[in-house]
Amino acid sequence: MDDLTTGVPVAIHLETQATQDGDTAKYALDVDGQLVQMGDAFYLRYKEVSEETAEPIPVTIKLASNGDVVLTRSAQNRLRLHFANGKRVQARYQTPMGILPVETVTPLLQVRLRERPFSGAVNIDYELYAGEQLIGQYKLRLQFTA
Repeated sequence: MDDLTTGVPVAIHLETQATQDGDTAKYALDVDGQLVQMGDAFYLRYKEVSEETAEPIPVTIKLASNGDVVLTRSAQNRLRLHFANGKRVQARYQTPMGILPVETVTPLLQVRLRERPFSGAVNIDYELYAGEQLIGQYKLRLQFTA
């Protein structure tokens, strides 16, 4: 297998669906990224380009050995979401006005990794809460291939 400690280029296909206040928005992204192994975790890194921002937004998805997934989006508003299958966990949404404590509830979390060629799929259904208030329901479908 390739040496993943230095990182290997991957092709990423990402689809997200967000439902907030009864409205559903879908988003798809095909982008080149990098897969790095550090310890027993894998890190998938890519830059998200949106119409709203001229600057690409760095995104890191950590695939932990215990099955948890942590998504960090390092924009002006820094978002760090932690997904644990069937659990409610703390997350962070850092805005210029301060940190907004949020929580994720993850009814579905599937991570599949394959070798030769190295590829994987991450499927996450989650709900985002601020306190007891439901912000939205989300589906994330990600595939990558080295």
